[in-house]
Amino acid sequence: MPEPPIVLGLPGEEPKPPDDCQRCARLAAQRAAAKAGGDWSRVSDCNVLIRAHHPRPPRRKRRR
Repeated sequence: MPEPPIVLGLPGEEPKPPDDCQRCARLAAQRAAAKAGGDWSRVSDCNVLIRAHHPRPPRRKRRR
């Protein structure tokens, strides 16, 4: 019996780089150029690099 198809969710929102980070500003500019050229793989790569450069703080677990 065949397995059901894999269902992928929609991509998350693009990360917004902080105003004071030049590295992220360069990545955001590269991302914009990649979008304009239709290079969606590069857009995704830039998003990953921005997220990795400024990770979110870990969530605190709620106590019960």
